[in-house]
Amino acid sequence: MIAISNNEGGSGIGATARELLDGARALDAIEAGVRLVEADESVRTVGRGGWPNLLGEVELDASVMDGSTLRTGAIGALGGYLHPISIARQVMERLPHVLLVGEGARRFAAEIGAEAGELLMPHARTAWARWFADEVGEADRAAWPDVPMAELCKQAIDPEIGRDTTVLLAQDKAGHIGAGTSTSGWGWKYPGRLGDSPIIGAGSYADTRYGACACTGVGEMSIRAGTARAVVLYMKMGMSVEEAVHEAVDDMRALKGGLIGRVTIHAIDAAGGHKVVAVNGMPENHYWLWREGEAVPASHPAEIIAISDDPAPKPTAHRRYERLGL
Repeated sequence: MIAISNNEGGSGIGATARELLDGARALDAIEAGVRLVEADESVRTVGRGGWPNLLGEVELDASVMDGSTLRTGAIGALGGYLHPISIARQVMERLPHVLLVGEGARRFAAEIGAEAGELLMPHARTAWARWFADEVGEADRAAWPDVPMAELCKQAIDPEIGRDTTVLLAQDKAGHIGAGTSTSGWGWKYPGRLGDSPIIGAGSYADTRYGACACTGVGEMSIRAGTARAVVLYMKMGMSVEEAVHEAVDDMRALKGGLIGRVTIHAIDAAGGHKVVAVNGMPENHYWLWREGEAVPASHPAEIIAISDDPAPKPTAHRRYERLGL
């Protein structure tokens, strides 16, 4: 048995490990762990307490994938509900579809009785208000929200800043493999933006025969490269998990133009091996790992590989205000 998560998953992976030890299936253990991260208001990129979009609204994305059936469910741009991972699970269980977004996702969440709640916490509300006052011109403030937002989005979001998610990959006692992701996405994003988290094959993919992969960071890069599916496919072709992740990193080197920033690739194989690489990462890039026989999950540094000339981060509005304690 094995479970792996990114740094933001620290509040959830312990529960996932305990569930696996108690005999839970991989996907059940993953959902239990991700729900705890979604409820952790100290995590600023997932669930309740996540950063809002340009309108000051928190929109959530999530996905699950069962590697034994290749069934999946995902939701995107969902507001007003506390546990998008569980709603994504119910998309998989109850619908013939695999992805719901926006109003459709909200309708479905209400239909199944999902837990509703306020997502915008005081720290995020204050930071957004400061950004609005400092960065939006007087004329646009007067006409808000009926103003062009594309340029505001470009000014507010620095693609060099890592945009995190929580991801969990696990293999249970029976060898079943699953994947789960959940995120509030970029702070100050254009309303309706979807990253890679709800895009199966980009942000996550699981196949019990070979392994699983999930990505965090600049999701636009993982979408363009089809990273998660590529890693699993490379393992299917006979590569080791380490070789597969490195091959996917090489795929990212082909990306030209657009948003080029940080992406961390997390992968496990069917034999219980794992590999984590932080593309354009920083020394603080760590991940959580638990394996059968270990008492608790432990934090480990990711391998760092640079594929751009200037991966250093620059502060954005919400990061500046975060440093001020807002």
